[in-house]
Amino acid sequence: PSLKWCRGLLHEVLCVLGYFNSPSAHKASQCETSGFERGFSSSQEIISLNKMLPRGPETEKNWRKRSSRDAKSWPQTTFDMKNRVVEWTSSTQSWMGPDGHPCQCLRAPFHRCPRCAFQTGPGPVTDLRAAFVGVTHVVLTWKNDNITYTCRMLLEGRSQESTENLMVNISNLKPGSQNMVTVYPLGSNETESGLDAGNTDSLQQPPRGPAAPGNKYRREPAASSSDHSLAQDAVEVLLLRLKPDTQYTATVYPQADNGAEGQPQAVEFKTNSSQVFDMKIVNISATSLTLTWKINDNESSSVYTYKIQVVGETNSFNLTVQETHAVITALSSSSLYNITVYPFLGDGSEGTPGFIQVYTPPSPVSDFRVTSVSTREIGLAWNSSDSHSFEILITPHEAGESQTINTTEQSIVIGDLYPGTIYRFDIYPLGPNGIKGDFQTVFNRTDPSAVFDIRVVNVTTTEMQLEWQNADNASGYTYNVEIQSENGSRLETSPHRGIALHGLTPGTLHKITVTPKVNSVQGIADSIVQYTRPSTVSSIEISTNTTAATLNWENADKASSNYTYHLLIGQDGSSSKATPIVTGIGVTHATVTNLIPGTSYTVEILTQVENVNSSAPGRQSFCTDPEPVASFHCEAVPKKATLVLKWACPLGTNTGFELEISHGYWKNTTILGGCSSKNDSEFRTEVTHLNFSTLYDVNIATWSCNKKAPPAQNTCLSGITDPPLPDGSPNITSISHNSVKVKFSGFEASHGPIQAYALVLTTVDAVPSADILRYTYDDFKSGASDTYVTYLITTGGKRRAQGLSEVLKYEVDVGNGSTTHGYHNGKLEPLGSYRACVAGFTSIAFTSRSKEIIDGNESYVSFSPCSEAVFLPQDPGVICGAVFGCIFGALVIVAVGGFIFWRKKRKDAKNNDVNFSQIKPKKSKLIKVENFEAYFKKQQADSNCGFAEEYEDLKLVGINLPKYAAELADNRGKNRYNNVLPYDTSRVKLSVQTHSTDDYINANYLPGYHSKEDFIATQGPLPNTLKDFWRMVWEKNVYAIVMLTKCVEQGRTKCEEYWPSKQAQDYGDITVAMTSEIVLPEWTIRDFTVKNSLTSESHPLRQFHFTSWPDHGVPDTTDLLINFRYLVRDYMKQSPPESPILVHCSAGVGRTGTFVAIDRLIYQIENENTVDVYGIVYDLRMHRPLMVQTEDQYVFLNQCVLDIIRSQKDSKVDLIYQNTTAMTIYENLAPMTTFGKTNGYIA
Repeated sequence: PSLKWCRGLLHEVLCVLGYFNSPSAHKASQCETSGFERGFSSSQEIISLNKMLPRGPETEKNWRKRSSRDAKSWPQTTFDMKNRVVEWTSSTQSWMGPDGHPCQCLRAPFHRCPRCAFQTGPGPVTDLRAAFVGVTHVVLTWKNDNITYTCRMLLEGRSQESTENLMVNISNLKPGSQNMVTVYPLGSNETESGLDAGNTDSLQQPPRGPAAPGNKYRREPAASSSDHSLAQDAVEVLLLRLKPDTQYTATVYPQADNGAEGQPQAVEFKTNSSQVFDMKIVNISATSLTLTWKINDNESSSVYTYKIQVVGETNSFNLTVQETHAVITALSSSSLYNITVYPFLGDGSEGTPGFIQVYTPPSPVSDFRVTSVSTREIGLAWNSSDSHSFEILITPHEAGESQTINTTEQSIVIGDLYPGTIYRFDIYPLGPNGIKGDFQTVFNRTDPSAVFDIRVVNVTTTEMQLEWQNADNASGYTYNVEIQSENGSRLETSPHRGIALHGLTPGTLHKITVTPKVNSVQGIADSIVQYTRPSTVSSIEISTNTTAATLNWENADKASSNYTYHLLIGQDGSSSKATPIVTGIGVTHATVTNLIPGTSYTVEILTQVENVNSSAPGRQSFCTDPEPVASFHCEAVPKKATLVLKWACPLGTNTGFELEISHGYWKNTTILGGCSSKNDSEFRTEVTHLNFSTLYDVNIATWSCNKKAPPAQNTCLSGITDPPLPDGSPNITSISHNSVKVKFSGFEASHGPIQAYALVLTTVDAVPSADILRYTYDDFKSGASDTYVTYLITTGGKRRAQGLSEVLKYEVDVGNGSTTHGYHNGKLEPLGSYRACVAGFTSIAFTSRSKEIIDGNESYVSFSPCSEAVFLPQDPGVICGAVFGCIFGALVIVAVGGFIFWRKKRKDAKNNDVNFSQIKPKKSKLIKVENFEAYFKKQQADSNCGFAEEYEDLKLVGINLPKYAAELADNRGKNRYNNVLPYDTSRVKLSVQTHSTDDYINANYLPGYHSKEDFIATQGPLPNTLKDFWRMVWEKNVYAIVMLTKCVEQGRTKCEEYWPSKQAQDYGDITVAMTSEIVLPEWTIRDFTVKNSLTSESHPLRQFHFTSWPDHGVPDTTDLLINFRYLVRDYMKQSPPESPILVHCSAGVGRTGTFVAIDRLIYQIENENTVDVYGIVYDLRMHRPLMVQTEDQYVFLNQCVLDIIRSQKDSKVDLIYQNTTAMTIYENLAPMTTFGKTNGYIA
């Protein structure tokens, strides 16, 4: 309702005022205005219609006419053409609104309407302001509400310094445009394109007074800026060439398209005064300066002229420039100047001047120089005529902070500098107000600090202590120490004038460079080269002989290849006789000669590289080998069991001699004193308590420093004496009435070989003496003696084996008239009574008078007991009856003897018909050791008759055991002898290969002392059994072969040479290679490697080849075979305990059985203290036929037992044989692993 009311009210008002023909002609309801808003603000009420009716040109024209006609009756009215609002104020009328409030101001929309035909002018511009105000230009901006309207601007100005006013009309200013307007003063002659001579444009109704003539101006579009965009309704005008410091008013009139102008808007502003500011001296010297300034006007500097006034203490002058800078010259140094700059525009207007006061600096100093230099100071001097104070800037060239020093003098010494540093010295002269003049510069280096006098205080293998001096005694230094060697380099530092270096390489040349450093500046370095000490040698090994020593040592240093070694060899306790030796470079061995044998020496080995020695020498004591005894002589002492030994004292020093005397298994060692100064040419000693006529092996070795020289060896025969008295007496029987037969056994040769036997006949019962040996048969016949020598037998003096009795039998027919030497064997006297005795000689001498007669006193002789007396019969020619009686008696005796002999023969024939199985010989004859010697003598009596009977009893042992395998046709060719065949019960069986008889070989297992299969006894291999032989060695795990025969004896082949000599040889699947061979007088030792080519397994084998045993005989001495047996047993200690010893000769029975029996007998003596030679041979023959093949071999076994027992009594020690000499020979043979005990019986 209010809206309708207001709309109606407005319509009525307009009608009343005459804008409509009548109020009823145009009703509010007929106007297409849809509504309006009404509000109150203070005392005004504004009504605004939401919609405007369309308007046309005709309507607007009518509106204008009416408004012009009725202007006097209108209240004060304002038309807003843009918003189409009319505003008026009435002082006489007031309208009441619906709410009862008065409304004196109405603001209502107007529009062009055929019914409501009235018009209004354009609305005023808005936001009119001076966006920028300068000295001669201003930027004005405003907004035009209707972008289709243009504007006219009236610019008016009045300067305080001039009576002329500025007025200029600028029209056609469109919204959205940027305009640049240059204003020219009145009377200007400038004519340019676009310049208006007079602006005659005027408003139909100017708002304030008539238009006045205006100044000239030129308008042109302003250059657009990319960073400044103008809105479509905005207008921007740049006014140029205004007067500085002038008040201006700009009035802007909006203009409609038909020229109608709206209500103007005005803004006032004042241009700034031109002024010089920010004056600066940008460059000044003693006589000139460069001055710059700024003007507070953005106009080009070309529109300004600047007058510069320079006023000094002694002179003044002016100059004019067009730019904002100037170079002022001809100044006086060190003077005060006042400088004023006046700005002038082109029209002659003067701006505000700028002022600056400045002192010119003094002139640079001259002859700036360095007068002195040290490590810490530099002296400077200079000349100056216009300055009395100076500033010196000190700058290290490389690093460090600058410092400034002021002085009023013209020389100075700068201290506290760093050594070896380049310094820059800039000197500035100072003016009265402290202004600096141009500087002069000089460069100079302080003397560098220097290290000198580097000394090595101490040096070891890996450390070095150094000290040095510094030319600068100041503190604060650090020292870089560089250590260089062939192994690399490293750097260490020290804050002191010394350093301890560690971790160096022994014996190496090190270059040590010491560089002083202070404040990061290095001084002059110094260096030294020094070797570290080489290490002391180690592992000194010395091998010596009698006069030389070879030394080897080690040095683990890396640099040891550069070392030399100084050796000092001196006798202990005599340093004055030391021998120096210097080796070559890198040589770690030396040989010292011309030493004294057997002397203690000490060698010191000093390591040296260049002139640097190891800190201590390697020291080792040694002793040269004693000089061996070159040879010695042995002399037998007559009739004493003593040997006298003599030898020349060996050269050098010795502490004694080792005298070793041995015979067989007996050995005695004695340590004798050394040669003394009294007998330094020859040494003599006697060896007593020996056996007579015995060959002794004598070894004499020199001792010194607990070292023994190789012994001198000789075989010495002990002296002889009278033969031992025989136990029995000769057997004497008569042959005829004048002759007898004497039988006797040879004397025992234990006191020397029996050289001769003398048969002595006597008629008395008296003990013969040596004196009777000079009596002959003639002396007996003449009655000079009842005892005489009738027969002399010389034996040739053959030396029998020690301990073996002479077993030769002698028979002598006494009275046969023969002559031996000087003795006649004359006929005896019938019916005489004679006794016989035998004289045995180990040495026989004959009288000097007669070379045929024995000198009993000079001979070594013993006499046997005399026989029983024998009575000779009467002469047969004297008593015939007696003869016939004797014949008859003899016939009777013969008949009786024949009968007895026949009976005995018959009995023997019966016994021979008995089967072997019925013969049961005795199996054992066990004898205690202490009773064996008596048993031996008993069995030896009557030419070993007892031993012969024992051996005879053994002939039948085992002969009935079966030998079927050996008798097979395929195996007969494998037997060397037809009568030596292995028993089936104990034969060695090989593996069967392709035929059932492949298991046969002529070999038997034999029992030893510890096991039933300690030995394998076999024949010497045949050419066709070599493969079987070596197959047996491999399959039966044989490590030792004992060979007791030569391959050829007396021209007959006894055994095939079954081993290779040089190159390895194959025997079927077994390959045999000999690795060593040692040949000795009595035996040879060979080592082999036996390999099975099928399995590639192998084991060592040693062959003990005894070469001094004749076939069917016995060795010369018992000790030879006993020693050989011990040699074999020593080796078997290294072999597996189950490994049998393979023993063979030719047939594998005689010598083989003897060796096996000796082995068992020695064990029996050592372990049971009993002896059973008979039982052992019996047992062996039960396993292989003919073991111990001859009677001599059987007797030899008993003789061995006797000698062993005797040796035990003599030495009083157990029989443990150690042949050290022999074992030394075999040291080059590789030892084998010991498999353990061999004791214990293995069933």
